[in-house]
Amino acid sequence: MSGQSTSRDDKPRIGLALAGGGLEGAVYEIGALRALEESLDGIDFSRDVHVYVGVSAGAFIASCLANGLSTTQLVRAIVKLERTQHPFVPEIFFKPALKEMVRRGLMTPRLLVEGMLDYLRNPQDQTLFESMARLSRALPVGLFDNEPIRAYLKNIFSMKGRTDDFRELERSLIVVAADLDSGEAVRFGEPGHDDVPISKAVQASTALPGLYPPVLIDDRHYVDGVLLKTLHASVALNSGTELVFCLNPIVPVDTEDAVAAGVMRRGKLIDRGLLTVLSQTFRTMVHSRLSVGMASYTPRYPGQEVVLIEPPRDDYRMFFTNIFRFSSRKAVAEHAYNGTRKQLVERREEIEPVLERSGIRYRDEMLQDPDRDLWKGVGIGEPEPTAPVGEELDDALTRLEFLLERLESAELVSNR
Repeated sequence: MSGQSTSRDDKPRIGLALAGGGLEGAVYEIGALRALEESLDGIDFSRDVHVYVGVSAGAFIASCLANGLSTTQLVRAIVKLERTQHPFVPEIFFKPALKEMVRRGLMTPRLLVEGMLDYLRNPQDQTLFESMARLSRALPVGLFDNEPIRAYLKNIFSMKGRTDDFRELERSLIVVAADLDSGEAVRFGEPGHDDVPISKAVQASTALPGLYPPVLIDDRHYVDGVLLKTLHASVALNSGTELVFCLNPIVPVDTEDAVAAGVMRRGKLIDRGLLTVLSQTFRTMVHSRLSVGMASYTPRYPGQEVVLIEPPRDDYRMFFTNIFRFSSRKAVAEHAYNGTRKQLVERREEIEPVLERSGIRYRDEMLQDPDRDLWKGVGIGEPEPTAPVGEELDDALTRLEFLLERLESAELVSNR
């Protein structure tokens, strides 16, 4: 181990910062990382990175890489070939938080009585509706259970050669979460916060309010670190890295050409309802903050460089994909892989000099190969069929998606 560390220290220090984006973002990052690793000579993301920084879904992927899982293994996990080790399936991320729902539901009678008594004591000071506002406390703080995420990672990191302990890693791993009660960032993996299991830290970092409940660690509640910053690339830059690769799947969509592309009927996101409006709003806020942060790095970190990879704003596949479907997850990985290869070619004049200063060079034979394929590159032909539970989930969601599309079509026609 010490010999390996010495050889790495002789090379330029490389950092990797991965943003969030849910399951779709994690799949995007896997495809993009595989494309970068294949297309560039001098970088292996499971061996040549000195500092990993992950937020939300990015923390999930970063923790796997820091534990030595290769991009090949992560790609293969998407299609479940490594069934006995770490299949990458939605059931891990979208198990209903039944305990949370029941616990909150049991609070309803008491809150109702308290509201009525409060109104009867002070009928002149507040309306009955205001008195009943406390019923909102009975709403679940998360729709999905994030305990399976922790258990999944703990199982992976318990295998030989891996660890669930930040202090035992050969490489530095920083998992960023937000302290719910103080609103401050906490960097698990740094001294003072490195005794928390990696799997628990990732569970906290992925706890996006509304989707997952906050995670209790040492009497403090933690939520998704993306609420504070998108990438936290400055953590890697502050550690003295000379080059930081940044991957961000969270980009707002620009629907200007959506009608011509056949993606939307009239290019109006409001037609797709509340969830789409919320998604666009969240993406816009997060990406705006990222842009400000990226612009500040050049004056703040002279001599240190950042390469940002993210989808373009007219990337409709990333915005509108139903990630629950197995075929969609496969398509997102392929899309990220091909899109990243395309970016490397189109942005070559910008990116190549930056990489060369850190001893990383383009592999033209890979980039110029029109038949290059994500799956064949990791030894996969046709993906194996999904497991029975996964098939049932995929089928149910596909039927639901079909029904919603039909209802949307009927609504749009009636509004014309």
